[in-house]
Amino acid sequence: MSNYEKNLDKNNANFVPLTPLSFLQRAKDIYPNYEALVYEDRKYNWSEVYKRCIKFASALEKIGIGKGDTVSVLAFNTPEIFEAHYSVPMTGGVLNTINIRLDAKTIAYILEHSEAKVLIVDRQLHVEVKKAIKTINKKITIIDINDKYADQSKLEKIGDLEYEEFLNTGDENYLWKMPEDEWQAISLSYTSGTTGNPKGVVYHHRGSYLMSTGSATAWNMPIRLNFLTVVPMFHCNGWCYPWTVPMLNGKTICLRNIDIKKIFELIDQHNVTHFGGAPIVLNMITGAPESDRKELKQKVYVLTAGAPPPSIIFKKMKSLGFEVMHVYGLTETYGHVTQCAWNDEWNEFEEEKQNEIKARQGVRYPNTEGVSIMDPETMKEVPKDGKTIGEIMIRGNVVMKGYFKDKEATDKAMKGGWFHSGDLAVMHPDGYVKIQDRSKDIIISGGENISSIEIENTLSKHPSVSIAAVVSKPHEKWGEVPCAFIESVADKPTTEKELIEFCKETLANFKVPKNIIFCELPKTSTGKIQKFELRKKAKEID
Repeated sequence: MSNYEKNLDKNNANFVPLTPLSFLQRAKDIYPNYEALVYEDRKYNWSEVYKRCIKFASALEKIGIGKGDTVSVLAFNTPEIFEAHYSVPMTGGVLNTINIRLDAKTIAYILEHSEAKVLIVDRQLHVEVKKAIKTINKKITIIDINDKYADQSKLEKIGDLEYEEFLNTGDENYLWKMPEDEWQAISLSYTSGTTGNPKGVVYHHRGSYLMSTGSATAWNMPIRLNFLTVVPMFHCNGWCYPWTVPMLNGKTICLRNIDIKKIFELIDQHNVTHFGGAPIVLNMITGAPESDRKELKQKVYVLTAGAPPPSIIFKKMKSLGFEVMHVYGLTETYGHVTQCAWNDEWNEFEEEKQNEIKARQGVRYPNTEGVSIMDPETMKEVPKDGKTIGEIMIRGNVVMKGYFKDKEATDKAMKGGWFHSGDLAVMHPDGYVKIQDRSKDIIISGGENISSIEIENTLSKHPSVSIAAVVSKPHEKWGEVPCAFIESVADKPTTEKELIEFCKETLANFKVPKNIIFCELPKTSTGKIQKFELRKKAKEID
């Protein structure tokens, strides 16, 4: 033992477990009267937000919620789900946010598997939730949210307790619980599994704290920013921004549903400076009719993540006054862990080349210790040639604790000391990552690997294409071939033949889609294209 270890121990003065809960307490102490949370005509300052969270935490503890107890939330982006990011872990409990688009069977599975003791739920979701509750074999305390801004014709009471009434049973002088250990669980999120049951991803206080601080650094977020909640707060805890924004004394503006006209109105009304959204949302913004748009008063900073965006989307967003940064991550990594950090030397490039670079997944976040492209069998790094495909591997404090009650899946995901993402990518000579496909989405035609993303990027450059999704279609000779599904731009008709000829201008012949189908693409609530549904359709095409 060196002299640097002798008698120099951790103690209460020099070591406090990291937790993002401290951000809210600091905001309340320093900026009590600053506007913090806005939803329609509901407005709360930091003192009020803190008091509401404290009272709700106290009320939860009075009904038996404590360390390690799961509290589930099924809610839209309203103040209640924001507050739950603090009130639930303030008791030592674990916050389980559930995707609002799920069916009753999956909701029931999550409630049972997570061992939820309390369910906070928006009344608009009563149909599926009531079906789910009937099928589970455990008692759950239900607290429902009665939102006056929801469609009242669709509301129906679910439980015996109502959110505001329950909150007022709590003590405003309640002393919240610091985690005993920063490795203690803070939240549980379920993956949107396309086959089998979803897996429960466990986050800890340390990772949530580090993601919050790392996000501010990576995105160059200033204090007093105005943040619009476009990303659902049920998705990776809203990419952890319910914890990041209070750290910066920023204002959170809640958006209940994705409504492009409303997004423009809120940007204008609240001088919104930042928001995140899937490429599908950006596509909806750039494709919005003039009547739904408002001219931006200042530059608005946007993060996009999810399905890799076509390069053309950056050009379209820039023309409207939005500055988009591309990031990449997974539920298992607290959200984004790589960013397309910009190098000034690229300013000399042609715009199309710049946009191609912006579409890369980029380099690791400041809070991420390692991102590499490896051969998953040998665990050796692939050459940095922009061509050799490997799997994205991630290592660091913002990798999940593991899958809840699933050691086998956890061990498999962490094999070799790296988290295996399942995403196939190349590494460019400058160290920037570019995704080629999900491992299950790569198309192997006659022994050749074809990136569906490359074809999608090509199709998206056609003026008549709004969104493109490419999947494999079985083929007797080649094994499988590319098949494209297209959402067209309104009032800009095109044909299968025209798009195939357009692809032939830049793609090798074996990469050109053999079929093009025009339809509305199936999507998840976070805007990801459900390719497994498209693969089913492709199999039915002659």
